[in-house]
Amino acid sequence: MPSRRSRIRTALNALPLTMALTIAGAVFTPNLARAGAEIVTDAPPPPDRVEHAPPPRDGYVWGAGHWEWNGRSYVWASGTWVPERRSAHWVAARWEQVGAQWHYIAGHWER
Repeated sequence: MPSRRSRIRTALNALPLTMALTIAGAVFTPNLARAGAEIVTDAPPPPDRVEHAPPPRDGYVWGAGHWEWNGRSYVWASGTWVPERRSAHWVAARWEQVGAQWHYIAGHWER
C-alpha cells in the first residue's frame, strides 16, 4: 500500500496548481499559523470589555482579556494568568491601527 505522503502527492497532481499548493500548505505546514502569522483586518475591534483583574498571584502576572479575530468576526478572549519572568515585563495584547487596517499585536514579554 502506498504511503500517506505518496497518496497525497498523487491526489495533488490531479488538481489545478493553485488548489494543490493551498492543500499542500495545509497538510505539510499545519503549524504555520501558530508560528507568528500576522493578523490584519479592515474591521475595527469593539471596545474592550471591563474585566476586573483578580488579586495578585505569586509567580504570575495578569494578562488582560482582549479581542481576537477569527477570520470573520471578533471574539473575546478572557484574561489569564501568565507565568512571570523576573527580567522582563508583560505587554498586553492589543490592536493597532495602521492606515485603514487593524494589526493584532499578541501579548508578549519585553526586557
